[in-house]
Amino acid sequence: MEKNSNIEMITGDPKKAINKLSLPIIASMFLIFANNIIDSIWVAGLGAEPLAALGYITPLFMIIVGFGNGIGAGGNSLISRFIGAENRASANNAAIHNLILSVIVSIVISVIFLVFMEPLLVMMGASSVLSYAMDYGFIVFAWTFALLMPPIVGGAFRAEGDIKRATLPIALAAIINMILDPIFIYTLNMGIAGAAWATAMGPFISLLLMFYWIYVKKDTYLSYSLEDFTNDFGMYKDILVVGIPASLEQLVLSVLTIFVNFMLTIVSGPVAVAVYTAGWRIINIGMLPAIGVGTAAISVAGVAFGAKKYGNLRVTARYAVKVALIASIIVCIILNVFANQIAFIFSYSENSAQLEPLIGSFLQIMCLFILYVPFGASAGNVFQGVGKGTISFVLTTFREFILVLIFAYLLGFVFNMGEFGIYCGMLLGGGIGSLICYACIELYINRLIGSNENESAA
Repeated sequence: MEKNSNIEMITGDPKKAINKLSLPIIASMFLIFANNIIDSIWVAGLGAEPLAALGYITPLFMIIVGFGNGIGAGGNSLISRFIGAENRASANNAAIHNLILSVIVSIVISVIFLVFMEPLLVMMGASSVLSYAMDYGFIVFAWTFALLMPPIVGGAFRAEGDIKRATLPIALAAIINMILDPIFIYTLNMGIAGAAWATAMGPFISLLLMFYWIYVKKDTYLSYSLEDFTNDFGMYKDILVVGIPASLEQLVLSVLTIFVNFMLTIVSGPVAVAVYTAGWRIINIGMLPAIGVGTAAISVAGVAFGAKKYGNLRVTARYAVKVALIASIIVCIILNVFANQIAFIFSYSENSAQLEPLIGSFLQIMCLFILYVPFGASAGNVFQGVGKGTISFVLTTFREFILVLIFAYLLGFVFNMGEFGIYCGMLLGGGIGSLICYACIELYINRLIGSNENESAA
């Protein structure tokens, strides 16, 4: 196959490519978030203990999600660079390496979690609901390949600009999970194990659809035939150089939440933690437009870098920030205006009614955090696109572990501003850190352009 419309799009105008790639990504991410919330609602009907068990499994589950998205970004980056360099053979070879790596990582993570799941859960404090957690976790982690492979294979589809095939299976998995949850949990009376089976079956069906496109229909731009495969350990390394740091970024954000919860517990007690937990879920949804645009920028940046069109790389970084910032401003205004109405979702019962004004106030303050995300997310994803995943990871760690925590501690404890000070510290640290991230990508691109001009002059 010669260049198709997707390849022409991804290698053409960066602005048009970002516009076309980002919307489906945002939509699929929204479905995933909605699925997580609905999953919790169905399990909550079984009682407090099964819901608590789900809460203990969630951090381990998110590690799988983080690895899937991270290695998917690594494969996306490498394949995009080969496509930009118009090296079709290497792009095909990289796609096969990406698929093989997804199988290897799935097996390794599955074995580790199945072997160490019980001691990990006990260490996390899940002893009182251990049987429920084990029932759910054993099924989910046995099906790790179905959870981890779709976002990795989807990274290859995004690299060739086929955003429909990259996002449709992920959205389909969320919809199937939502449909199967009540059937397996209540109709078939499988309880929490039914929730686990629903969680596994959705992605599994999506993975079968991906394999149908690749090995039966065979109409993808990239070829996955063994005739195009030449084992190259350097390709595995290139994927992991971006993929592992990108995976660890999710871990950094999870650990940050633990520290914030700890600080809030000290200054205001468990009610503050409940407010933060509920409100931050809404803030995470508000970040989706910026994260979706940033994810689209990985492919566009990789192609521009591979083609040595560093001017397009600059356009990619700046346009991604511009589009994401406009969307984030709109979301921020909506959250600020309708904060109390949104807070009601988490405070509709008599036992939680007192949380409504607290969550509303939290949303009105922390919605400002969304305005910083376009700068950090776009910069980090462009770094991933050009193969500099370690730089992205270092900047994220510096922003979240150093700046956010330091400012939250200073304002919350040193300046004795309490809960409000912790939130203001998070805003201040996140804002400064995100702007530093964006300054770094501008400096990096300027150096690329400068060195390219010097080579041309010579």
